[in-house]
Amino acid sequence: MSSSALSPAEAAQVMFKNLAQRATASGITLRAPPPLPTTCCGRGCNGCVWEGFYAAATFWQEDAQAALAEAQATR
Repeated sequence: MSSSALSPAEAAQVMFKNLAQRATASGITLRAPPPLPTTCCGRGCNGCVWEGFYAAATFWQEDAQAALAEAQATR
């Protein structure tokens, strides 16, 4: 991995920020994105808190994109 590549967590944070900025520019309010996990033990557990975070991040992204599309359609 190059030093300029984002980690999955960093990429999620960038995605949250970009969609939130687009929503603000469109005059809509999105719910808060899921917080980063703080309890990972680093052992690669089945059902790791990161798996839940990425599932929640995907749902948040889909919800945000739907809200933006709806706002765009009503213009």
